[in-house]
Amino acid sequence: MIETSEIEITFGEDDRHTEARASLTIRGATFVSTGRAKRNPADPNMPMVGEELAAARALSDLSHQLLDAAAETISEREG
Repeated sequence: MIETSEIEITFGEDDRHTEARASLTIRGATFVSTGRAKRNPADPNMPMVGEELAAARALSDLSHQLLDAAAETISEREG
């Protein structure tokens, strides 16, 4: 059996902040996380760096949510 899921990442940004929202649905359970990056005003304006940092932080949080959900499912089944 092969299951496929996609992670959707959306970005919002202004001149100082970038926010990424990552969402994933697995077998009816939806996980949503956010990540944020802040640009130091002295740094050059490089939107790609903000997007990469914000996405990495959102994905990191998403992975922790998935680990927590798996641990909870195991705990419930083992009593």
